Amino acid sequence: MRHPLSCGLSLCLALVLTGCQASLPTLPAWQGSEGRDHAQLGQIRDLSTGQVVSPEQLVERLASAPRVLVGEKHDNPDHHALQLWLLRALDSRRPQGSLLLEMLQPEQQARVDAQQGKASVDLAKALDWQPGWDWALYGPIVREALAHAYPLLAANLSSAEVREAYRQPVAPSGTYSSAPAVLQALREQVRVGHCDLLPQSQLPAMLSVQRQRDRRMAERLLAAPQPAMLFAGSYHARKDLGVPLHLRDLGATGESIVLLLAEVGEKVEPGMADYVWYTVALPAQDYCAQLRKGP
Repeated sequence: MRHPLSCGLSLCLALVLTGCQASLPTLPAWQGSEGRDHAQLGQIRDLSTGQVVSPEQLVERLASAPRVLVGEKHDNPDHHALQLWLLRALDSRRPQGSLLLEMLQPEQQARVDAQQGKASVDLAKALDWQPGWDWALYGPIVREALAHAYPLLAANLSSAEVREAYRQPVAPSGTYSSAPAVLQALREQVRVGHCDLLPQSQLPAMLSVQRQRDRRMAERLLAAPQPAMLFAGSYHARKDLGVPLHLRDLGATGESIVLLLAEVGEKVEPGMADYVWYTVALPAQDYCAQLRKGP
């Protein structure tokens, strides 16, 4: 007859060998309306191999990385729903070290710290949340982070630093982030992002702001408790253009994994990220036509 303790040890060993773990949170339902019948919808693709992986496989791979960068489309609600899911799913696999947001500036950090563990009812006001970032989309993520012990950290430049970067453009040092092909691609992104309405004379200043934001996010990621996760716009997160290049220039050690959240139909090349997760799309809008038309 086997000793009861022996049975307990056998069961524990079996659980380890089979990888039995707590189940992941339920994936959120799609909120958007466009591309619901697209073949890519819901696919998570490993861009190094081209293979499709499951949400469970993605979480297991991200859980071992000291740094995870998640690129978003700022106004897509499904991207923010998946970010919240990822935050919870990873926290179920290992303790989260920190969460960094492009949407927070250094001058807000003291307000954020004061809300840790309590999260006021009017949290947006308490944090002096900036109106350019839709609180309805970001609020659930902020509340989730503040409900835990890990720090929620500002990753952006301050308003004063943005103005200074615009007035006196300075190029961050480094081989990877200063490569001619990278600078040319960023100039084009700035030009297109401003609908070709930006005077040529302002391009260097806008490029300076973009690059210094990327450098700041990289610095903050390196200084943050690990495992650290950054939520930022897709161009900031991209391996070929953004923060990962600055991490290399700063001599980062350990793996940094990039996941891009992309709308179905978007072209995402292997050099841009490690993984891409395809979501429904927002209805097409001609923002440039609206800008040209004016108020």
